[in-house]
Amino acid sequence: MMRKSKEILILRGGKNEEHEISLKTANEVGKALKKLGYKIDYLDVNPKTFINDIKKFNPFCCFNALHGTFGEDGKIQKILFDKKIPYTHSGIQSSSIAFNKNKTKKKLINSEVTMLKSKLINIRKINKKILINFYKKNDSFVIKPNSSGSSYGVIIIKTLKDIDKFFQKNYKRKIYKEHKEILIEKFVKGKELTVTVIEENKLTKPVEVTEINYKNKFFDYKTKYNLGLSKHIIPANLSSKIYKKCLKFSKIAHDTIGCNGITRTDLILDENTNKLYFLEINTQPGLTPVSLVPEQLAIKGISFIEMIDLLIKNAKCKN
Repeated sequence: MMRKSKEILILRGGKNEEHEISLKTANEVGKALKKLGYKIDYLDVNPKTFINDIKKFNPFCCFNALHGTFGEDGKIQKILFDKKIPYTHSGIQSSSIAFNKNKTKKKLINSEVTMLKSKLINIRKINKKILINFYKKNDSFVIKPNSSGSSYGVIIIKTLKDIDKFFQKNYKRKIYKEHKEILIEKFVKGKELTVTVIEENKLTKPVEVTEINYKNKFFDYKTKYNLGLSKHIIPANLSSKIYKKCLKFSKIAHDTIGCNGITRTDLILDENTNKLYFLEINTQPGLTPVSLVPEQLAIKGISFIEMIDLLIKNAKCKN
């Protein structure tokens, strides 16, 4: 049991596309920790100087409020592990796997979890022929960075003209220049669903299923983090069979990858076939005022403060 007189260092910011979301998460976490009686400090994380920056502190543990690269990809976890500093959320290996969409799929390939057809492509080798061939076999598909979060850089291809537009415009965008690999994945239209899995007393349990309705073309970065652009239906309007399968898939993903603390798994229910598909798992889900995880926990009677205290109690120095 942690002594609340010890200092907790909140890691925030980072140097990636999810910087602002991390700051919002850190702000909410900080308020909760203060109410719990913990002493806190903040470290604005710079990947280039983090190893030296962390030496200035002597925390009992670090609350990882980072999102994206050098936050949930296993790199900062490795540094904390080497320095024997306990930290919240998942460890080195599970973070590395979960942040890589293709590795996640490979890890789950022999499980009960169903997944959409996809292809991993090195950004330097991508060309129209590859995308056209995938389009002919799968019809519409999605292009997304293999290692990124918050639906950042996701593009839906529905026609051959969209492929031309990608090379004329989107291919040159900063997000694609900064990622070595992209994943192309069959697109299905249907209900977008998400499930939180939380660890308590060394047991993992799925919390609830949320159905997400939104005004934009898909549940993109802007829609996720701006109030009023999406509607969350809790519990999701599903048959009992599909509802239970959502919970089951999310727990399998969390446990198979070896995650800790808390995760959020995203799924989609094909409106034509009524088949459920796993999309991805997030080891550092957002904890902002409009985030899905706190909302699901509240429905189950678990307050934001209780969730933060639970994450601190589960903080470990784990590989």
